[in-house]
Amino acid sequence: MTDGPTTDGPPTADPTAVPKPLVRSASARGIATLTLDSPHNRNALSTRLVAELRAALEEAGRDDRVRAVLLTHTGSTFCAGADLSEPPSASGAAGLVALLRSIVELPKPVVARVTGHVRAGGLGLLGACDISAAGRGAGFAFTEARLGLAPAVISMPLLPRLDRRAAARYYLTGERFDAAEAARIGLVTIADPEGDADEALAPVLDGLRRGSPQGLAESKRLVTADVLRAFDRDGGQLAALSARLFASEEAREGMTAFLERREPVWVRETAADAGADAQTGGAGATPGAGAARASR
Repeated sequence: MTDGPTTDGPPTADPTAVPKPLVRSASARGIATLTLDSPHNRNALSTRLVAELRAALEEAGRDDRVRAVLLTHTGSTFCAGADLSEPPSASGAAGLVALLRSIVELPKPVVARVTGHVRAGGLGLLGACDISAAGRGAGFAFTEARLGLAPAVISMPLLPRLDRRAAARYYLTGERFDAAEAARIGLVTIADPEGDADEALAPVLDGLRRGSPQGLAESKRLVTADVLRAFDRDGGQLAALSARLFASEEAREGMTAFLERREPVWVRETAADAGADAQTGGAGATPGAGAARASR
């Protein structure tokens, strides 16, 4: 099975209680820290988390004392991607487009601190951030193709920044890769797989504190121009593609298989074909190939 978006529901709660925020905000020494804190679904991009994160970004953007935003997380997962417990909808895809664009357009640098797993749509958050550091415990995977989906919306901030050959490999295979590889392909800025992300970010945050509001805003505008053009050109089309894929029969099979912790039908079919080739000596079969493929 692949690890990706989650479907675990929240625990039963008192309906009269004020909901615990899924995004916690704090500010100190010119840095607004926004912490994804939705452990029940591994910080998945639920409708509520997306809305809370957008609101927190807007608040940080209005605060004249804030020079930069630090986006981090609780637990061992930075973000698991889409929340599969919610029904697919066009509004959900549009909400993700709006969130990613709000990070890119914010006139203050947004820095990601990653010390856990990042999957699928969570990688879009990293692509939208201006600077990112991955430390001990970080791991990455584009799991969409294994679920009958595609990294559609998140391609807008990612493809202008990723090595294209690496993007093709990881988009298509869903393989996991580590922090060092993430830095090599342009997904993150700084990687210290055995180290502390906070130590790696210390000089970065110090440099941002020294920037003037105008200088930071206009400098960011220069380096995000290509990304914003991608949103202008492709935002509506890719949101529609994402909604269509999530509602498809093939994606329903992929997500159901994920829920049931089994292989989807297309993997079982491939394994069956490999076994038949091995037994009959069919074209392309090599000794042991069927067993190897069936075990993947």
